[in-house]
Amino acid sequence: MTAAKPSQVTLNHELEAERKGFRLILGIDEAGRGPLAGPVVAAAVALKSSQFSIPVDDSKKLTPQKRESLFQEILAQAYVGVGVMNENVIDEYNILRATFMAMETAVYQLLSKFPPDDFKAEDFSKQICLLIDGNQFKTELPYAYETIVAGDSLSLSIACASIIAKVTRDRILKVYDRIFPQYGFAQHKGYGTLQHRQAIQRHGLSSIHRRSFVENVLAPA
Repeated sequence: MTAAKPSQVTLNHELEAERKGFRLILGIDEAGRGPLAGPVVAAAVALKSSQFSIPVDDSKKLTPQKRESLFQEILAQAYVGVGVMNENVIDEYNILRATFMAMETAVYQLLSKFPPDDFKAEDFSKQICLLIDGNQFKTELPYAYETIVAGDSLSLSIACASIIAKVTRDRILKVYDRIFPQYGFAQHKGYGTLQHRQAIQRHGLSSIHRRSFVENVLAPA
């Protein structure tokens, strides 16, 4: 990589990883750790070039329309992998482990897009570095990684992963809204808004609700 063109988030972390000898740097982020319903979604993004001119910012600071627009541009300028762990996995393993599983799946999916011969090189796994949003990560993946607090505001590839994960999850919840229109999933995306909690009280749980998350919501006052 060479210096990045102007954007809201820099390539400093990616360039530092390159200086350490890594050839393939993946930014990783998730969407949906906190909602009462639906999956947790993770994305992994490896920029094809440092000449990445899209003005990316933390997905939470962008409008849905801007995220959708950037989603398509990122797909055109980066390698992308996505991992989805549904509510059953979350209830069985807990949200933190399910998030790590989604991240691992996203990495596997991204790497599957590279020619198999790349993986025959003895040191290939040592040339991959994962940049992960947050302060913890637990994995059996054989790759170096760095956790970065507020990484979606500090690393361009993580910011891109944040957008991919958020848009993907929002699209899933819009589909669920058509199946379960009484809950308003298209509006709150499964988060515990007053509208959502009241809908649970009226209609009970749907098949996509996280049982381990809603016990307190259903408990008598």
